[in-house]
Amino acid sequence: MKHCVIIGGGIIGLCTAYYLSEVGHQVTILDQSDGRTGASYINSGILTPSHIVPLAAPGMISTGLKYMLSSSSPFYIKPRLDFDLIRWVWHFYKSANRNHVKKSMPIIERLNSLSSGFYQDLHKRGHLDFHLEQKGLLMAYKTNRAQDQETRVVLEAQRLGLKVDSLSPKEVFALQPNIEMAIKGAFQYHCDSHATPQMFMSAMKNHLLGQGVSIVNHSKVLELHTQGYSVNSIETASETYHPDEIVIASGVWTKSLLKKIGFFLPLESGKGYAINVNGTTGIDLPAILMEAKVAVTPMHGFTRFGGTMEISEINSEIKHHRVSAIERAARSYYPSINITSKSLDQAVSGMRPLSPDGLPYIGRVKSFGNVVVATGHGMMGWSLGPVTGRICQQIIDRESPVVDIAPLSLYRHS
Repeated sequence: MKHCVIIGGGIIGLCTAYYLSEVGHQVTILDQSDGRTGASYINSGILTPSHIVPLAAPGMISTGLKYMLSSSSPFYIKPRLDFDLIRWVWHFYKSANRNHVKKSMPIIERLNSLSSGFYQDLHKRGHLDFHLEQKGLLMAYKTNRAQDQETRVVLEAQRLGLKVDSLSPKEVFALQPNIEMAIKGAFQYHCDSHATPQMFMSAMKNHLLGQGVSIVNHSKVLELHTQGYSVNSIETASETYHPDEIVIASGVWTKSLLKKIGFFLPLESGKGYAINVNGTTGIDLPAILMEAKVAVTPMHGFTRFGGTMEISEINSEIKHHRVSAIERAARSYYPSINITSKSLDQAVSGMRPLSPDGLPYIGRVKSFGNVVVATGHGMMGWSLGPVTGRICQQIIDRESPVVDIAPLSLYRHS
């Protein structure tokens, strides 16, 4: 048995703790937050085997430059003179090509499909009480251009074995008769599921505590002390830990932690926003509103509208013009939806860790043999939580991972 310290109490950290404790390791989670906020709580909750195209795709550079002119756009890079950002954008530029997309699609699909299966297994086992439904996902579009773009993705998805249907507005209404959508049509991916993030996170924490896992909130890591080929101690304001193994799963804060041990990882923060509408809205099917790049998810007791990718420095500021853009998109696709001023005022944000090529980073730091890193999942962090946790456990136990992790190497941009 090893003493494993996980730095980060989000979805990746909790799932890693779950699989490590399952095989008998002593686990401590250090979370600098109160354990109730962040991207793991405000995400769309969609498990997305259908999302096979990485963020770094052809056309995203020109799209990003165009969107930089509007801070309310769905994809926005806040201009700043920062060497780390410049390096990240350079790697993003090198990755945004058809060859990268072609190689990445089967990797992303495999990770998402495995992780979706792990969620189903956790739900069936019964020791975690959380909301999980498999109703698929609508990719809803208003324009011919969006239809054509998604058609190309559909063909690749079908080639990978995913079931997808093309639906007219009447067929969408037949599936979801309590609200009408102002759309030209939609593609329905049958492989996707959705959950309520808060319920899962709460259930997982309760289970971990029952299994003897220690969860220490408000515990910011101040220093990582090294000795030879390992990090031999972790210093926080209140305590020093001496673990056998360390997993750094701190989302956007991972880069700064790794710098403490002299390792640079190309990673930027991408802020997203969420609006919750309580009660019944008539929305039964999760959807992506394609032109607006807004995700819509019916959760337990409310419907969540989420979106935007704002690449900026780490911050928790709520920019109300970005929240308003999500609300306008919701009303454009669902004309009868009622989003109250209270819901808008209570909008929240979270920071997502972005690798420049759209693939996560999972693996050991070569110069310190007891440090495992798991970050860079971008908008797929929620979807890939369980499979990432399983892979981290397998790395620590020197087992063969469930997938080939070479494409996820920490050193691929070196």
